[in-house]
Amino acid sequence: RELNLLQIAPDVLWRPFNTLSGGEQTKVRLARLFVDEENFPLIDEPTNHLDITSRGHVASYLQQKTGFIVVSHDRQFIDDVVDHVLAIEKSQLVLYKGNYTTYDTQKQQKDSYEQEQNAKLKKEITRLQQTAAEKAEWSRGRERDKLGSPTKKGSGGIFDTGAIGARAARTMKRSKAIAKRMDEQIQDKSALLKDIEYIDPLNMYPLNSHHDVLLQAENFVLGYDRPLFQPLTFSIQQQDILGIQGANGSGKSSLIQALFSTFTGAMSGDIQLAHQIKVSTVRQNYEDNRGTLAAFAEMQGIAYQDLLSNLKKLGLERTVFQTPIEKMSMGQRKRVELAKSLATPADLFIWDEPLNYLDVFNQQQLIEVITTAKPTMLLIEHDRYFLDQIATKQIKLIKPKAND
Repeated sequence: RELNLLQIAPDVLWRPFNTLSGGEQTKVRLARLFVDEENFPLIDEPTNHLDITSRGHVASYLQQKTGFIVVSHDRQFIDDVVDHVLAIEKSQLVLYKGNYTTYDTQKQQKDSYEQEQNAKLKKEITRLQQTAAEKAEWSRGRERDKLGSPTKKGSGGIFDTGAIGARAARTMKRSKAIAKRMDEQIQDKSALLKDIEYIDPLNMYPLNSHHDVLLQAENFVLGYDRPLFQPLTFSIQQQDILGIQGANGSGKSSLIQALFSTFTGAMSGDIQLAHQIKVSTVRQNYEDNRGTLAAFAEMQGIAYQDLLSNLKKLGLERTVFQTPIEKMSMGQRKRVELAKSLATPADLFIWDEPLNYLDVFNQQQLIEVITTAKPTMLLIEHDRYFLDQIATKQIKLIKPKAND
C-alpha cells in the first residue's frame, strides 16, 4: 500500500534492493519508515536522487502523513509538506509556525529589524565614544592647569593658593565619573548588538561574447537502442538562462556529454556550440579534482584568490584550505567544483545539478550572483524554486511514446 501511494511500480517488490535506482531506493526507505508504527520517522534529505515528478510523488505522500521530522534543502518541497520549521540560527534552535515561505518571511523581517537596531546602536556607540574622548581631553587640560606650564612663569601649583588645585581636583573627579559612565553606556550598548547572519555575495565572471547565439539545437535526439527523448529544438542567446527539466534517465546529462563529444550512443539532428567560446562547467562527477587548492587553481587557469574567496563565502572553513581536494568531504568537494566555475571567466556556463550538497544559504547566494551577473547559462536542476527564480526559459525532456 505505501509503495503504491509513492507510485512505485509493483515489480520493485521482487527486485534486489541494490539494483534499484537512487530514487526508487529513497521511496522504498520512506515507505518502510511509515510501515514501522513503533518509531518516530526522521527523514534526511528525501529529495536526493529524485527528479521533479518523483519529488511531487513524495510530497503528496507526506502530505497524507502526520508526525515526522524532515531535513531538506529543497524550499518548494518543504513548503509542500511541513507546518513548522525548526531553524538553526547562530548556534540556537528556533521554532517557527508555518511552512518555509512563512519562516523565510518572518526571518527576513526579524533580520531587517535587527539590522536597523544595530545601525542605530553603532551610531550611538560612536557618539558616546566621541563624547568620552572629548571629556578625556578636557580632563587632561584641567590637569595641565593644575600643574602649570614649565615655560610660563607664575602658572600652576607653585604659585597656587589652593583654589586652582581644589577646583582642578573637583573637575577631574567629575570628569572621571563622566568617563566611567560613558564607558558603561558603551559596554551596555555594545552588548545589545545582534550577531546577525549575513549572506556574503559571490563573484562570477561572465564574458561578453561577440556571438549572438552561443548554443543551438535542431531536431536533436540522443539514444542507445532507442531514443532517450523526443526531438529537441532550442537556442541560447546572450544572457539567456535555459533550464532543462526531465525525469531521471531522460537524457539530461547525456545532452551535456554530447556537447563535449563524450556521449557514446547514437545522435541525430544537429547541436552546435558557437565557435571558439569559453565554457565553464559544474559537473555531477568531479572525482578528477585533486591536489591542493593552489595547484588546482593553477591547473584550471583561474585566480587562486578568486577561488579561495568564493570558497570562504560558500562556507568552507579556512582550516580546510590546505587539505587535498580528494580528502575533502563530498559537500566540500562540491563547493570546490562550484567555486572553480564561478572563478572561470566564460561566455557560457553549463551547470549539471549545481544544488547537490548545498544548503539554502548557498542556494540564495547562487540566485543572487546569477541575477546580478546575468551570465549565459544552460542549467540542469530538479529544484523548481531555483529554476523559477533564475531561468529565462525552460524546456522539458520528454520520453518518446512506446510506438515512436
